[in-house]
Amino acid sequence: MRKSVVAIVGRPNVGKSTIFNRLVGERISIVEDTPGVTRDRVYAEAEWLTTTFNVIDTGGIEMSDEPLLVQMRQQAEIAIDEADVIIFLLNGREGITAADEEVAKILYKSNKPVALAVNKIDNPGMRDEIYEYYALGFGEPYPISGAHGLGLGDLLDAVVGYFPEIHDPEPDDDTIYFSVIGRPNVGKSSLVNAMLNEERVIVSEQEGTTRDAVDTYLHKDDQDFVIIDTAGMRKRGKVYEATEKYSVLRALKAIERSDVVLVLIDAETGIREQDKKIAGYAHEAGRSIIIVVNKWDTVETDEKTMKEFEQKVRAGFQYLDYAPIVFLSAKTRKRLHTLIPAIKTASENHTKRVPTNVLNDVIMDALAVNPTPSVKGKRLKVLYTTQVAVKPPSFVVFVNDPDLMHFSYKRFLENRIRDAFGFVGTPINIFARKRQ
Repeated sequence: MRKSVVAIVGRPNVGKSTIFNRLVGERISIVEDTPGVTRDRVYAEAEWLTTTFNVIDTGGIEMSDEPLLVQMRQQAEIAIDEADVIIFLLNGREGITAADEEVAKILYKSNKPVALAVNKIDNPGMRDEIYEYYALGFGEPYPISGAHGLGLGDLLDAVVGYFPEIHDPEPDDDTIYFSVIGRPNVGKSSLVNAMLNEERVIVSEQEGTTRDAVDTYLHKDDQDFVIIDTAGMRKRGKVYEATEKYSVLRALKAIERSDVVLVLIDAETGIREQDKKIAGYAHEAGRSIIIVVNKWDTVETDEKTMKEFEQKVRAGFQYLDYAPIVFLSAKTRKRLHTLIPAIKTASENHTKRVPTNVLNDVIMDALAVNPTPSVKGKRLKVLYTTQVAVKPPSFVVFVNDPDLMHFSYKRFLENRIRDAFGFVGTPINIFARKRQ
């Protein structure tokens, strides 16, 4: 189930980044007493009591024709579109300003739940100064201090109370959910259309055409699928903003609900840093991954081209050595038939369980080939291994001392498990535990 999204908005220099850092528990956003320091939205995960949610920090909303301020306002408006709940932050030492009223007008039009937070109320004696904020029409104002962490509990209780009940459709047990992620304009919607063999998703040459993640059902080769298309947000009017920034949260939402993630790469433009960043989210989430090289029809090929491109992909995505690479063209449908079998295999491996006795036979053989290392005269002893979870497959190796399990030896055991059981397309977790 996807997490709710909270956007922190307000005019410049009211303390948005300070509150953001308080909510997420670390200093991510730059904090400086200069208006306009935060220029792009920043995303992070926060938790209150038992609820986890995503928070968006935004640049200040300021009514100006200056290009930088226009871009910052557009970024904030897009964050408002993406959010389920908005924290409208004001400076309690300055009262309501004309700029605050302009921000309020934008929030009225959004029809989103708004929690009004009055910042810089650093002592109880200042609480009587917040009543004028009722005039903005957003209900009870919450006095807080970002600098001292005061009042955030009451604010977060209100914010979480606004969260919508998010009910993802319950698929049959054998339905495979997969998402298509990647940089803007690499052909995500075109690939979905090609797989569906119909124009179910808007396709455009402009970057950022699709506004929201779209679920589409597909039945193929006796298998039910749900496709989550994550193509970027539609450009509205004169909104020409940094498309790579807003693609991140949309990808995160889709990854949370996926069994398999297709990481799309443009064969024409090659691998970019943003490709690696987006793929990293799927890897860290423990999802099965397939690297899909799209627009293969635009590349002049010979008998070596595909191998050479594959080597570049492996060099660029070293942490995804388990992910298969599929070359295709969504436009011409060339090699498209190879994708569904790869998805089915990756999903099967994501849920694969290995019998404990067979697993331990493999581990014992591995120990015989490469004995455990000795650290400062003390040797690691592997007692037995068992699989404890799927999605992704996770194994616990019981040992005499977990501190003796070096990363390189853990990697060796992972490779032997992969050699024996496959697990193509899925990450594997291995944990060392001391037997009690």
